[in-house]
Amino acid sequence: MNIVQVAVFLGLMLVLAVLTWRKVAAARAASHASADREIFLAGGGLSWFFVAGAITLTNLSTDQLVGMNGNQMLLLAWWELAGFVGLLLLAFVFVPIYYRNNCTTITQLLEQRYDGASIRTVISALFLLGNLLIYLPAVIYSGALFMQTLFGVDASVTAIAALFAIVGAAYAILGGLRAVAVLDTYAGVGILALALVVVFLAMQAVGWDISTDVPRERLTMIGSLDSPIPFHTLFTGMLFIQIFYWSTNQNITQKALAAPSVKEAQKGVIAAAIIRVLIVPPIVVVPGIVAFKLFGDVDDRAYAMVVGEVLPGWTSGMFAAMIAAAVLTTYAAVMNATITLWSVDFHRRFINPDVDVRRLNRVVGIVAMIGSIALVPLYAGAESIINLLQELNGLLSMPILSAFIAALLFRNMDARAAVAGLLWGFSVYALHTFYLYVPANFGGVSWYATIGLPWVHYIDVMVFVLFSSVLVALLTNLVVFGNRARLAIGGASPPDPASI
Repeated sequence: MNIVQVAVFLGLMLVLAVLTWRKVAAARAASHASADREIFLAGGGLSWFFVAGAITLTNLSTDQLVGMNGNQMLLLAWWELAGFVGLLLLAFVFVPIYYRNNCTTITQLLEQRYDGASIRTVISALFLLGNLLIYLPAVIYSGALFMQTLFGVDASVTAIAALFAIVGAAYAILGGLRAVAVLDTYAGVGILALALVVVFLAMQAVGWDISTDVPRERLTMIGSLDSPIPFHTLFTGMLFIQIFYWSTNQNITQKALAAPSVKEAQKGVIAAAIIRVLIVPPIVVVPGIVAFKLFGDVDDRAYAMVVGEVLPGWTSGMFAAMIAAAVLTTYAAVMNATITLWSVDFHRRFINPDVDVRRLNRVVGIVAMIGSIALVPLYAGAESIINLLQELNGLLSMPILSAFIAALLFRNMDARAAVAGLLWGFSVYALHTFYLYVPANFGGVSWYATIGLPWVHYIDVMVFVLFSSVLVALLTNLVVFGNRARLAIGGASPPDPASI
């Protein structure tokens, strides 16, 4: 660590904070929105530019930059390329549905589409658990690991993560979604620009040649059966993972719901999709490959090591500030979504409908912050943070997506039937992830390989989980509750009031 790095880092963080709060204060003064709408949906006043920035930086944080580059292979770019499809579906299919049904949380749509409110409660609880146990601790852990590696500080990863958590929670609690979106956008311009500079300088450092001294499997886009993304999975579960993440995930969709109109929201989502396919892929894989050529297999330390190698001291301090801002905005965005889910779907429905939302905002934020810090050590032993996150996300993603698919495609569905399908999917995926797919259970060979199915991957299992969950929901609806589901033609139409 040197004084120039630290000075540039702290100076830029201060500038970003001042610019963000000035913009937020001016927007709030001109807004006539209620406290609820201001905190949860930025008063419904985000222009397309800020919607695009918020969506991009909520996703693009150190879990992406550190985790994907930590795999040190080009193959991981498929997550970003496939995200383009998920964002287009959000723009043209899901955004009109959410706006038409006046949703603050996406679970409100499920309550309107099903007979009964239990599905809204269960899925909100799953989103909350996912945010508290997976997203919040993972993002501050990966950010802390990057800072520790770049600056070479002696402080523990948990201590650095705690600083991120405190500052990120302050943005979410004091500024609401508007502060998150503004900081996302300002930091996003800087981080995308500097990340592209890192790609350019990294390639220059190896003479624009990554074909030598790097194993072929790290340069191919055709994944083998034992790779993080086997090629055949691009045609099985990858698309459905993207639909869940971009279109039915409160952490992402909440930004699209904060625009003044459907058209403005769609413009922002489309802009985010263009950024996703043109800019993001090289910045999340090329530095990792260069790191392999320069340093060997260094796992999740790869990105920080390359940044420290190719950027001069004062510039690396600037880049660290942008990375820190990305961590803070992702953390604050997930925190804001967590506060929204608890406030709208639980506290006001079951505890106190007249609660002071600003006070509740502070209490929930502080509790979530403390919990996320406590869980950071659990992620420190992960071989690859991004692969771990993708596997854990499967516990929630396909079961939740099954409830949305059944809601949009069918009518006359009992909410308890959807819950049955969801629990089925959760259980099947848990069995797969924590037992059948663990190679150690059979002397280094997975259970699937022992029965002649070595190609079965967790992304393949997601497809089975999704469709079997929908089937279980339909059968439960018919056999247990005596309801014959009717296929809905044009799932975006408003629900039948008699069925609510």
